[in-house]
Amino acid sequence: MQHDLDFACALARSAGAIVREHQGRTERLTKQGDEAVTALDRDSQRHIVAALTARFPNDGILGEENDAGTGITFTQPRSGKRVWVIDPIDGTNNFVAGLGNFAVCIGLLDDGYPILGVVYDVMRDQLFAGGTDLGATCNGQSISALTTPPTAASLLMLTSNMLNAQGRMPTWAAALHAQTTWKIRVLGSAALEAVMVAAGIAQGSITVNGKLWDIAAAAAVILGAGGEVIDLSGKPVFPLSLAGYNGGKVPYLAAAPSAKAALLACLKPSSLVSSVDP
Repeated sequence: MQHDLDFACALARSAGAIVREHQGRTERLTKQGDEAVTALDRDSQRHIVAALTARFPNDGILGEENDAGTGITFTQPRSGKRVWVIDPIDGTNNFVAGLGNFAVCIGLLDDGYPILGVVYDVMRDQLFAGGTDLGATCNGQSISALTTPPTAASLLMLTSNMLNAQGRMPTWAAALHAQTTWKIRVLGSAALEAVMVAAGIAQGSITVNGKLWDIAAAAAVILGAGGEVIDLSGKPVFPLSLAGYNGGKVPYLAAAPSAKAALLACLKPSSLVSSVDP
C-alpha cells in the first residue's frame, strides 16, 4: 500500500506542476451544475487519469470533470472494489482569481472506505499524505490531529457556502459566524481546510455542500492522523456506497477526537455555540 501512496504523491506533484504556471491566468470555461471549471481542471484530470489507468488498469476512477463538460467521470473497477477519486483542482475559484489556496487531490477508496489519500497544496508545495494503516505526513514529516481539548484559541475551518437545501444558512452556521469563541477560518478549498485537522492546526472543519472528491483524499489523511470524519449528525461518512453516485453532496465534519463532542453540540439545529475552555 505504501508503494501506491508513493505513486499517488508523485502524480499529485506532477499534476500540480501542470496547473501552477497558469494560476491567475486561466478563465472559467463553463459551469457544471454549481462547480467552476477551467481548461486546466480538465488537463490536470486527464494527466492523472492516464497515469492511474496505466498503473492500475483494474481499478475504477471517479473524477470531478469530463472532457465533454457534461458531468463527472466514473469508470467502474474491472475487478475488486478499488476506486480512485480525483479532484484535479480543489479551489478552482481561487485558482482563477490568483489566490493561492488550491490543491490537487487523489484518494483511493476500497469498498467505499478511504485507504489512502494525497492533498497537494500546489502554491505552498505542501503535500499531505496518509492512510488508515499508513499514518499521515506533510512533506514526509509525521503529522497528527490534536489530542488536547479546544480552547478560546482553537481554529475551526468552514467552507464559504454554508447554505442548506432550502438555500438558507442553518441557525447553527449563523451562530458560528456570529461568535468569537472558535476562531473561524475559510480558505476556499474544502480539502485544504479538512487537512488542517490532520496537521494539528485546526480542531475541526465543517463542509455542508462538498462532493465526494472534496473529502475522499483528505479523509484518508485525517484518519491516518488520528482524526475523525463524520456527518453532521455524528455518524461515520465512510464506508460510502458508490452505487449510482453522480456528484451528490457529502456533508461532513472533520474533527480532532477531543473536539468532536463540542463541535457536534454546535451543530444541533437550535443550539447556541457553547463556550470552550479559556
